[in-house]
Amino acid sequence: QARIVESGGGLVQPGGSLRLSCAASGFTFSIYSMSWYRQAPGRERELVAEISSAGGSINYLDSVKGRFTISRDNAKNTVYLQMNSLKPEDTAVYYCNAALHGITYWGQGTQVTVSS
Repeated sequence: QARIVESGGGLVQPGGSLRLSCAASGFTFSIYSMSWYRQAPGRERELVAEISSAGGSINYLDSVKGRFTISRDNAKNTVYLQMNSLKPEDTAVYYCNAALHGITYWGQGTQVTVSS
């Protein structure tokens, strides 16, 4: 059974950093595109960053370019999101997503709060 578990969220001051991790199991991780989404209260879920199966193609939401970095380790079935220079507007629940040909798996999310 497919399972995705996010970790690494928390409370951080503006300008700080966090590293989110997403551990996957129960499916062939290395052939899936992986993404991070976020959803703030009262807002729709939005795509933050995505990485192709082999890591050769990466895309970011404009507002996080230059601050966030997505990466993956296919040997560990894990995808990461390094978040630097965090801003209050980055506050949201961050979700990890796996996708392949219409098949998609979601994690439960991890809360990131940026506040002084």
